[in-house]
Amino acid sequence: MAVKFLGQFLLERGLITPAQLLAATEAQRASNPLLGELAVRQGLLSEAQARRINERQRAEDRRFGDIALELGLLDTPEIEALLDAQKAGRKLFGQVLVEQGVLDAETLEKALVEHRAEQQAGNQELAATLAGHPLGELAQETTDLCMRLFPRMLATQVQPAGLADTVATATWPYTAHVRISGERSLRVGLSCDRATLQTLACAFLRVPTEQCDSELAADALGEIVNVLMGYVVRNTLSEDADYRATPPDFTRTAATLVDEGALAVQLNSQLGPLLLLVGE
Repeated sequence: MAVKFLGQFLLERGLITPAQLLAATEAQRASNPLLGELAVRQGLLSEAQARRINERQRAEDRRFGDIALELGLLDTPEIEALLDAQKAGRKLFGQVLVEQGVLDAETLEKALVEHRAEQQAGNQELAATLAGHPLGELAQETTDLCMRLFPRMLATQVQPAGLADTVATATWPYTAHVRISGERSLRVGLSCDRATLQTLACAFLRVPTEQCDSELAADALGEIVNVLMGYVVRNTLSEDADYRATPPDFTRTAATLVDEGALAVQLNSQLGPLLLLVGE
């Protein structure tokens, strides 16, 4: 059973249209800016300073405010005020739909109950599957990393939607993976379709669509995998471990990597669906 975002769940049940889904998603995103965006908007940081902190976040699994405080760019009262403003303006997806007149409160509440039940069943099914797989622990840790890093790195939420087999992975045309060898070999990759490749790249590079061609988008996917692998190594290997890392490899398809023993976890994101590939 695939786990879905509420918007996808409502769309599949005919309760909202694609246009309503897009409008509500954009409105929700606008209500929940990143802390750096808020700081720039309030004149507390320049765009260059916010980018500097964001770049540090790509290399360090730390909060924006902690890095800003360490660099002396913001003080504690300023960070707390930004967090309060962020929390006060944040809207839930369902709340946006009601405000826009797409759903009434009663219909939304009924759908939320059904959605939570489906999410719980799907998460339990995935956890049970991973628990019985040799790569299950690695897959779970890497999935958790994506759920924590992608909101910071790509300004999008992600959630695991289930496992994908070789047949399913054949439909994902763009794949990048990084492999390290040493005391323990590891392989991490991401795979997606053309539309998701474009949106991921634009979010990562902070550029508009017209400035991101296919070559640049592929390079961005490889760099995202590089960053993810850096965290996997940090969490998995000892500090004194000796290993060698390869540059991002675009020559193997997701189906090939699964045939070679990788485990494919489908992730849903607000930028589009993708596959997380992990192996040893």
